[in-house]
Amino acid sequence: MTGPAGAQSPRADAARWLEGVLPPFVALLIALLVGDVLILVFGQAPGSVYRLLLDGTWGNAYGFGQVLYKATTLACTGLAFAAAARAGLFNVGAESQLAVGGFAAALAGLALPLGTPGLLAVPVCVLASMVGGGLVGALPGWLRARFGASEVIVTIMLNFVVLAALNYVVAAHLHVPETLHTPDMHAGTLPRLSDVWAVFHGSAANAAFVVALLAAAALWWILFRTRAGYELRAVGLQPEAAEYGGVHVGRVWVGAMALSGALAGLGGLNYVLGYKHYYEEGFATGSGFLGIAVALVGRNHPAGVLLAALLFATLSQGGLAVNALVPKQMVDVLQAVVILAVVTSVPEVRRVLRSASRVRA
Repeated sequence: MTGPAGAQSPRADAARWLEGVLPPFVALLIALLVGDVLILVFGQAPGSVYRLLLDGTWGNAYGFGQVLYKATTLACTGLAFAAAARAGLFNVGAESQLAVGGFAAALAGLALPLGTPGLLAVPVCVLASMVGGGLVGALPGWLRARFGASEVIVTIMLNFVVLAALNYVVAAHLHVPETLHTPDMHAGTLPRLSDVWAVFHGSAANAAFVVALLAAAALWWILFRTRAGYELRAVGLQPEAAEYGGVHVGRVWVGAMALSGALAGLGGLNYVLGYKHYYEEGFATGSGFLGIAVALVGRNHPAGVLLAALLFATLSQGGLAVNALVPKQMVDVLQAVVILAVVTSVPEVRRVLRSASRVRA
């Protein structure tokens, strides 16, 4: 329902807000119930296992640092999928875009002279990761716009091609002997949290999580406060209508996939700039695909993606903490349950809310 000036009524705003927020909570509740059953099957008390999980993650500085570290990469790949999804595209290529972003950042750090100030070196490495990931992302967008090629198939195939090419280049030309990684970067590294707060000692958490927060804020601003974001969302909702309204759909597709690839490329900074300071083959295997789940649970909203990344990182780190009581694989099952519950609860919650709205009217 819209008012005289085209503004949404408070009731419509509330219904839309509930449609966005309720499904993840319903999914989390279902996952907890399933988790209770699984824990009981293994002969343990659910309360004890969940308490141990929280103590091993948010309950101490090391565990919290590990959650932040794992959430950083997942947030970037989740934002990458969300950006493409808002344009009606399905980017399955975050795995290779993430790797290229990390590789490009490592190359930039290697190319810079030793002793280059961080204020100059870090932005150069960040830009390199975004350009690297963005180029890999833009290619399937261009093929979709120019030839109508499915971005799903192209991004899947690019994962194989790009990762194989990177592995060849590193193994043949850039690796340190007896290893599968490049030499240490000369400049551009990010500080670890333990450099500022000693209590995080041993944790891999680093300043890259600030980059992820800034990326989420930037994506929100682009999507909801700019003309380009409005056109991107319009194309995602109804491309034919958007084109009729003067939007160049093909250009939006290329731009959305480039943006998506650039966000995925930022995920490589977490490992390359903040943790190991070199590129290594398979440094974030699976993070690109898990970003799809993070975006789905976060309802393709930047804030939701950040919360979902923290949830999945907590489950991942928590699986190590509860391994003494229940198998770590139980956490993988819970992650799958969360994803399935979100997918199935979205239309059901929407149906219930709209039925309730009609009854009130």
